[in-house]
Amino acid sequence: MATTAEPTTTSERTGGPTLAKGWGTDAPDQPLRPMEFERRALRPNDVAIKITYAGICHSDLHTCRNDWGGTRYPVIPGHEIVGIVTAIGDEVTRHRVGDTVAVGCMVDSCMECDQCLEGWEVFCRKGCVQTYNSKDYHDGTVSKGGYTDHIVVRDHFVCKVPDGMDAARVAPLLCAGITTYSPLRQYNVGPTTKMAVVGLGGLGHMGVKLGAALGAHVTMITTTPSKGDDARALGAHDVIISTDPEQMKAAATRFDFILNTIPVSHEIDGYLQLLGRSGRMVIVGALTPMPGFVGMNLIWWNRAVGGSAIGGIPETQEMLDFCAAKDIYPDVEFIRMDQVNEAYERLLKNDVRYRFVIDMSHGL
Repeated sequence: MATTAEPTTTSERTGGPTLAKGWGTDAPDQPLRPMEFERRALRPNDVAIKITYAGICHSDLHTCRNDWGGTRYPVIPGHEIVGIVTAIGDEVTRHRVGDTVAVGCMVDSCMECDQCLEGWEVFCRKGCVQTYNSKDYHDGTVSKGGYTDHIVVRDHFVCKVPDGMDAARVAPLLCAGITTYSPLRQYNVGPTTKMAVVGLGGLGHMGVKLGAALGAHVTMITTTPSKGDDARALGAHDVIISTDPEQMKAAATRFDFILNTIPVSHEIDGYLQLLGRSGRMVIVGALTPMPGFVGMNLIWWNRAVGGSAIGGIPETQEMLDFCAAKDIYPDVEFIRMDQVNEAYERLLKNDVRYRFVIDMSHGL
């Protein structure tokens, strides 16, 4: 449960750099190992947070192994963070020592451009500072993420965990949750929407839960028949096996909206044919080059295909408040920090239902 407490000593608002302990890697072919590094002293608008839970995202693994290029080693990943405020800068008024808070995929932005002013800090014209593997605007240091005992973050980018939420299960909402919530909100998914979710993994299972909570009729599309029961337990009203031509043919033009969570490159023509008039498919999982598609599958029935990233900070807070109100959590498996390398190998095999969370509530 979230708690609040007034700062009681000067040290809770000031202080120098602090030694942090965490787990990271030195090279793409090396396992994660214990590391120590320095966290900056609090700036006037900073919040210091003792991390209690950190989710594991596919992006963490890809960055550690430099699958997308651009990894700055040593890298300490983690952008699904929940913890307790331990100190605040002199200008901070939104958070207090003792608050239960959460941090997602970004920790700073210019706060001046049109995108930032409209609550879309992720698209900051200057480039938002990501929670790890990203250069700080002010001192040029490379950000270190949530696989650590504590973190220092600009207060605007710290979200409140609503009172009564189970903090142990919140962390994946800061990436998987907002990644799936944002497109549903952008395209007004609700009680009249016939919606499909493609792929039942970390993102897909949240798409099913959130779509159902918004009142949509949700169908899970999967290649794996055994996942049908799981999908229904998560809130899906129907299941389609995409490798069954008859099932796919019967579902032609059925859906208003398709949330495509497949994390790797794949053909989309078969899914496009499931969209009805002016239907839209939004891709949230695949970041790599995609194969071509048949233009007629877009032109006919006035279909569209697009993408969606995480939301901005206001929408992320809205998502947390919505999940608190609807009692929505990701399905998680808890691990210790020293089990992270094993978790990465299991992640590659899709051997998790559906997100790993590192429990640091009693230390690393």
